[in-house]
Amino acid sequence: MRRLTALLLGLISPLALLTPVSAATTQATQPRDTISWAPCPEEPGVECGTLTVPIDWSRPSSGTFEVGVARRKATDPAARIGALVLGAGGPGGSGVRLVFGSPHTFSPEILRRFDIVGLDPRGTNRSHPVVCSTDLMMQAPDPLLKSQADFDRMLAYNDRLRADCRARTGPLFDHVDSLSTAADLDAFRAALGEDKLTFWGGSYGTLLGQLYAERYPSRVRAFVLDSTMDHSLDTQGFMDTETWGAQDAFNEFVAWCDRDDRCLQHGKDVRSIWKGLLERADRGELPVPGEPDTKITAFMLIREALGAFYDPANWQPLSQLLADLEAGETPRPGAFPLAINRTQEVSPNPFQVFCLDFRLPVRDYREFGKHLRRLAKIAPDMRYSPLAIGPVISCLGQPDPIPNPQHRLKVRTNTPLLVLNSLHDPATVYPWALSTTQQLGRSGRLLTYEGWGHIAYGRGACTTGAVDTYLISRTLPAPGTRCPAVPPAEVQTFREPVSPLPGTPGWMSSGLFN
Repeated sequence: MRRLTALLLGLISPLALLTPVSAATTQATQPRDTISWAPCPEEPGVECGTLTVPIDWSRPSSGTFEVGVARRKATDPAARIGALVLGAGGPGGSGVRLVFGSPHTFSPEILRRFDIVGLDPRGTNRSHPVVCSTDLMMQAPDPLLKSQADFDRMLAYNDRLRADCRARTGPLFDHVDSLSTAADLDAFRAALGEDKLTFWGGSYGTLLGQLYAERYPSRVRAFVLDSTMDHSLDTQGFMDTETWGAQDAFNEFVAWCDRDDRCLQHGKDVRSIWKGLLERADRGELPVPGEPDTKITAFMLIREALGAFYDPANWQPLSQLLADLEAGETPRPGAFPLAINRTQEVSPNPFQVFCLDFRLPVRDYREFGKHLRRLAKIAPDMRYSPLAIGPVISCLGQPDPIPNPQHRLKVRTNTPLLVLNSLHDPATVYPWALSTTQQLGRSGRLLTYEGWGHIAYGRGACTTGAVDTYLISRTLPAPGTRCPAVPPAEVQTFREPVSPLPGTPGWMSSGLFN
């Protein structure tokens, strides 16, 4: 285990010299108004409302907008502890929708003891979403740049898209960073009448939890970072660790095929089959289901596999997909989807959140090519992770400075934060959990789930019980605690279906990390 930990930590390249540029006040914030709660039309058992907050927390007089919020009251008011905030993933996930689905994901005891609350992060869903021309979004160039001319075209496209989104969205476009959402969350806390918050954040939602704990440590009761982001990585560190995670997930899929006859490639050379399919995709020999004139690219095939790795329950359908492609048959319906409704004039584009939270510069095609060659060595089967390529490409040309650049965490809370991560997570990879816990120091504790997939809560009694105990009593698992892997049939997760990723035709990023 020591050798594994050393290997994983060796993949991490933190930006030790960067410091955060505050776009939000770090002092006590007060809501601009109270929340008028009313039953949600979609879910009458949940109350919905809005909270008015500044567009720019550093200049509150510059204008306001409304943040969408939701609350499911504790089932036993006499035993109520307080409010449990659900931090949505994505970027582009909905905290309101997480509240809707909370009875299917949290234990009855959690529902009994807490009001389950959530907000849609600014720039998404019910909180003044960033919107852009659908037609322009459909014109996104191929993310696998092959020349300096491709690089220049991507820069020009990103400039056009940003200008279009800013014009259609308004001034909030430049203030959708997670640091500002942390200030929104503190205003939400005050409007709820809570002195302290209890928090569960999943995937990209963990960044909100990290930033809140860093800036409002006295208001932290108990915070869970499930499948955590690492907000300290530079371009190479981000791309390398994401790609390591993609290859690790592929290795686990191959190992499953070797041991389980439910895999249609059982007893065969899975790596050779996969390599052959990628080569056919490179030659343009694999048509997209339902769109014979559109070919499955290698990027699309790798993206589809990565999405399947989010949950081991998807291993068998992935095996079927590979068998169909190898035999020249039409893949299952729903494979290789295009997420954008082409009939709409505008479409949501929440990925601007990421571009204001992470600065991952690449100078030119020469540097990008070096990244690709290095990633191919890290991932000889997967080549790269689309989660490494898409975010970097989609944020090229983002003007400096951004409001929430990477930095190493400086969190000092009375109750340590609980970091929870799968050992084989293809999206928020295990090295990120090791790094985040290391940065938290005495204010963090790592709980490792030794299985597969993205989002570890709900994956068996061990992880669920440890999180519930921590949220209710603030009792941490012992240092070094590891929960055994459980069969896919026992698993339930917060994860929504994976959407096409940034830099591909028809992408929207609501399922990027999620």
